[in-house]
Amino acid sequence: MASSPPYPPYPGAAPGGTPRHPHWWQRPAVRYGAMVTLLALSGLVILALVREQTGTRGFLVGLGLAVLPVPLLLAAFRWLGRVEPSPWRNLLFAFAWGACAAALIAIVANSFATRWIATATADPAGADTLGATVIAPVVEETAKAAAVLLLFLFRRRDFHGILDGVVAAGFTATGFAFTENVLYLGNAFGTDQLTGGSGIASVTAATFFVRIVMSPFAHPLFTVLTGIGFGAAALAADRQRVRRVLLPLAGLLLAMGMHALWNGSATLGQFGFIAVYGAFMVPAFGLLTWLVVWTRQRELRTVRTELPAYAVAGWLRPAEPFALGSMRARRLARKFAREHGGRPAARAVAQYEAYATSLAFLRHRGRAGRAGADFVTRERELLLELWRRRAAARPALEHAARLTAPPVPYGAGWAYGPVPAPWPAQGQPPYPAYGENPYRR
Repeated sequence: MASSPPYPPYPGAAPGGTPRHPHWWQRPAVRYGAMVTLLALSGLVILALVREQTGTRGFLVGLGLAVLPVPLLLAAFRWLGRVEPSPWRNLLFAFAWGACAAALIAIVANSFATRWIATATADPAGADTLGATVIAPVVEETAKAAAVLLLFLFRRRDFHGILDGVVAAGFTATGFAFTENVLYLGNAFGTDQLTGGSGIASVTAATFFVRIVMSPFAHPLFTVLTGIGFGAAALAADRQRVRRVLLPLAGLLLAMGMHALWNGSATLGQFGFIAVYGAFMVPAFGLLTWLVVWTRQRELRTVRTELPAYAVAGWLRPAEPFALGSMRARRLARKFAREHGGRPAARAVAQYEAYATSLAFLRHRGRAGRAGADFVTRERELLLELWRRRAAARPALEHAARLTAPPVPYGAGWAYGPVPAPWPAQGQPPYPAYGENPYRR
């Protein structure tokens, strides 16, 4: 499986050559440590709360049943993001946030709000309905959106468009749904223990059918709307500040609304639930699935469109843009490298593919006027990473191109803007000559 390589660090010296010494709270080790500690504490607390509500046996049963859809959902979202894979550390953070921090926030906030409403209105049944249809959607979607927001703010190099938002939201929501399913299934098992229910007629079987079989995509579907909002904001230029704020808020509001409709369908009786499921949830799921698959194909077209400029300049071989713009060709290239050079060669090819994709997206943002001030520096870093891996990647990609791509026409017409000249075949000077960002507006 291709994994996203670590991005090269920014130059570590400030203007004038003076080394920069960040404050202690700005050091990566401190931030990682604080986040890991926060998630670990949240995990321990949520584990204790769920076990207290379900009992040990209920917890184990719920855990065993709730984990079943998780690998399938994660694999689906990972597949969507394979054009430019997100680093595993980002995906693990998103899943852990959803399963631990967001679930803890939801349990505490929902319980407090429902009890407060019941006390204030002296209507426990009405408080439960209001909590499920109004409070829970707002609290839960906000808690899950926090993970996407953090990645959007602090991992902007890995957050380029809609698919990045969809994948981050999907991993977060899958983690949240996992913890919630453990709680619901564990409580259902406890009810069966008290009432003697068993088999297909048991509460556990009914809960499993509704939550695991019929609607494993429910929470991911809601939160993906928030992810699309953040992804659309990532496509906006830095000067479009209002758009960058309103798009995520619009996605969050849509997620809350869909979540409220889904929860409210449970109060409409059996036929109301089926009507909402068939007339709204399934079509919405199909529409969003089509949207993200179409976006994935568009990203591949971006790779095929932008990289020929670097082939003209000599950084890439003529066939490489076509091979890098085809997921089948990428897979064949990794297979070829593994057969002829072992796992290190396959890993180098996978990294080459990821860096080339980042380079294509960087150039696309530059042509659209959305490149940052570090365009030239970032382009240089990515070209350097490609150059280091060319020995393993080029034969594999050319082999894959011969199997999948038509003859490659290329010429001066491919060049959309200035591209730095490549290094000579023999010898590697420190860096080629670079000028100012040609796309800055």
